[in-house]
Amino acid sequence: MKENKIPSPLVSLLPVFSLIVMLFATIRTFGSDALSGGSQVCLLVATAICVLVGMAGYRRPWRDFELAITNNIAGVGTALIILLIIGALSGAWMLSGVVPTLIYYGVQVIHPHYFLVSTCLICAIVSVMTGSSWTTIATIGIALMGIGKAQGFGEGWIAGAIISGAYFGDKVSPLSDTTILASSVTDTPLFTHIRYLMITTVPSMLITLVIFTVAGLSHEAADTGHIADYTRILAEKFHISGWLLLVPLATAVLIARRVPSIITLFLSTLLAAVFALFFQPDLLCEVVGQESGGAETLFRGCMNMLFGSTSLQTGHVEINELVATRGMSGMMDTIWLIICAMCFGGAMTAGGMLGSITSVFVRFTRKRTGLVASTVASGLFLNLSTADQYISIILTGNMFKNIYQANGYENRLLSRTTEDAVTVTSPLIPWNTCGMTQATILSVPTITYLPYSFFNLISPLMSIAVAAVGYRIKKTLQN
Repeated sequence: MKENKIPSPLVSLLPVFSLIVMLFATIRTFGSDALSGGSQVCLLVATAICVLVGMAGYRRPWRDFELAITNNIAGVGTALIILLIIGALSGAWMLSGVVPTLIYYGVQVIHPHYFLVSTCLICAIVSVMTGSSWTTIATIGIALMGIGKAQGFGEGWIAGAIISGAYFGDKVSPLSDTTILASSVTDTPLFTHIRYLMITTVPSMLITLVIFTVAGLSHEAADTGHIADYTRILAEKFHISGWLLLVPLATAVLIARRVPSIITLFLSTLLAAVFALFFQPDLLCEVVGQESGGAETLFRGCMNMLFGSTSLQTGHVEINELVATRGMSGMMDTIWLIICAMCFGGAMTAGGMLGSITSVFVRFTRKRTGLVASTVASGLFLNLSTADQYISIILTGNMFKNIYQANGYENRLLSRTTEDAVTVTSPLIPWNTCGMTQATILSVPTITYLPYSFFNLISPLMSIAVAAVGYRIKKTLQN
């Protein structure tokens, strides 16, 4: 056996098929608890299979695998820190009364018939402003989940509207790291890339808005008594005040001033914690099992709000679940899963298996539609196998760059197709970093919201459809 020989596509698919089979069995056995350890074990076993095949069959040195895995984990270090801060933020925004206040006023302002389309538009606007789907979903997304439940919508519909809007902004905002990455990898000017994205993104969003509008108009509005109960219980349990809206307002100001995401989320969490001390001292005492207390009890309650799980008794089971928080500790299963996913992606890359599999897609690049469809399929597969959208964008762009140039197609076609294929599909994959994160933040399984994330499902198909029509696809780059 020659040293460093590339595995065949069939052999390269062995770890992927093994992972799929193990995940199917694990999810079937453990259900929603699969993310608490079973899925992580599956990823590590699949990683071991990659290493075994690479070392025993193709003489790949262990050092190559170790380096690739280490680099992958290092690459998501910032994302892991953001996850921890988001865990603290979700606890602070809930216990301080910020989210309950937004829900209290929101159910009275947003008409149920237009809730889904309004949710999608609100998240799209916020995401364009922030450039971050994660920040959008972790802040306004949580409040919209509460409003939607109060109005009687299923959690899949609500989460689908939130994610559709959030990833519209993540895809086209000049502040988005994925937008910047896709344009940089393909050597496409940023705003040229964004303008060209609109050709596929705007129709996808319009179709999505139509679907949510029709679904909202056909929705049977929740009993007004049910909504009245929601607002009454929230007002009884929390100190509802317009002053609490200063927290999301200050967050919006930080976003508008383009303060880095980690700093924005941290300052927002800190401000919410201060407001919790002033507006909800009784609740801080309750979460540590005290009816009242002094400075030490409030300090314990505040710290527990940020790092631990909290639960409040409101007399209403559904609202109890809504206002329960998990803090930073609630993010640990997701962080553990991300680290294991990075191990699998690194092993697949180091073993030459990703390159072998994606080479299959390259065979269908002779015609324009086949070229774009192959790029979409490759991007989606990389999202599935590497479990990280950043790695997928880099690999897709680098792999197809020379092919597009050899066929005389412009770089902006590759940059657009890469985003259509990778950015929007990442939250639809349960073991992808985005899928794990959004499911954790919204407390909705990925499989539950996947059928309702219409923008994310339509975008890759729209990319292929536009390529088939040939609209504004030129052999020379036009700004």
